[in-house]
Amino acid sequence: MGELETATFGAGCFWGVEAAFRNVPGVMGTEVGYAGGTTKNPRYEEVCTGRTGHAEVVRLLYDPGVVTYEDLLATFWSIHDPTQKNRQGPDIGTNYRSVIFYHTPDQKQIATRSKVGIERSGRFKRPIVTEIVPATEFWRAEEYHQQYHEKHGGAGCRLV
Repeated sequence: MGELETATFGAGCFWGVEAAFRNVPGVMGTEVGYAGGTTKNPRYEEVCTGRTGHAEVVRLLYDPGVVTYEDLLATFWSIHDPTQKNRQGPDIGTNYRSVIFYHTPDQKQIATRSKVGIERSGRFKRPIVTEIVPATEFWRAEEYHQQYHEKHGGAGCRLV
């Protein structure tokens, strides 16, 4: 195994997003949390108000020798509707926005190219609104949110 890399994605309720990425070969670890806002050490209840600026995100460690960043982006695009500004299914609010937090210039370039490819593919009938922004400080969510689907038998939010 080579050196692990980090990727961070927001695609709605982080429970289902984490579950989807945990099934990808080469993803070595995941944790859910909050990023992109201004509040330090936010709690779930605060993030849900929309006043923190944070999105619900999944940060993952992956082995690029097994899974590429492009592969991770393919999973990202397949598990949510990137044409929804601040909504995924029944979940509404800025904390559910579609966002890619890049950790390196290469990730930014790959994510931008991937977004353009998805837009041109015609797969979605509306414009892609996914934000591509530099990774910010990650705040780990409360322990009861970690690997929620595994702890609760898949109960909770659903994916597209």
